[in-house]
Amino acid sequence: MAFIIIFLWLGCIVLFMSTHLSFSNPLIYLLTLIQMHLYTGLFITAHDAMHGTVAPHNQKLNSLIGQVSTALYALFPFGNLNTKHHKHHQFVHTKEDPDYHQGNFFIWYFSFIKQYITWWQIVAMAIIYNVLKIWIIEQNLLMFWVIPSLLSTLQLFYFGTYLPHKGEHQNKHQSKSQSKNHIWAFFSCYFFGYHYEHHDSPVTPWWKLWQQKEKNLEI
Repeated sequence: MAFIIIFLWLGCIVLFMSTHLSFSNPLIYLLTLIQMHLYTGLFITAHDAMHGTVAPHNQKLNSLIGQVSTALYALFPFGNLNTKHHKHHQFVHTKEDPDYHQGNFFIWYFSFIKQYITWWQIVAMAIIYNVLKIWIIEQNLLMFWVIPSLLSTLQLFYFGTYLPHKGEHQNKHQSKSQSKNHIWAFFSCYFFGYHYEHHDSPVTPWWKLWQQKEKNLEI
């Protein structure tokens, strides 16, 4: 599943970069949304690697795939993300939780981003951007590389952090889970709207979280 996501992302970004679409063509916005969803898939793949579920019998390969996914996403260091994500699970909804912040959506979002983005990433991405625009149409770089990755951070934050963890919850994982709708759950954030299920079974990969939802509904 990890290789499918990575190769789909690679294939689409290469294909989209070679297109010649004007801003008046609605197809350009559809392709941007497709690439946004694949960017989110890269991060979800890295997230599964943090829980050791991408290659459970080969942790070196598991970590390698996680690092490749985070590097393609935005040059994130996998080890740093891994440490902070496990703190999130250990200290969920507390001051020690790096993903939690008391405040409105925008304050929480910028606090969330600040936890993970470093200055050297911004500089490195800017250098890569300016090198790539020597060969690639700048409009395509913006629409299929820059904007999808930024929109993806909103998608991940809104459906995978903000909605599940805002407010108080009367359960051991301090997490809310969206109502059963497997199609919407996939397209919104790779089933991570089923967030209680993820915290209850963190070793379940994203593509099996719908099964955890089904099990919980049967209890």
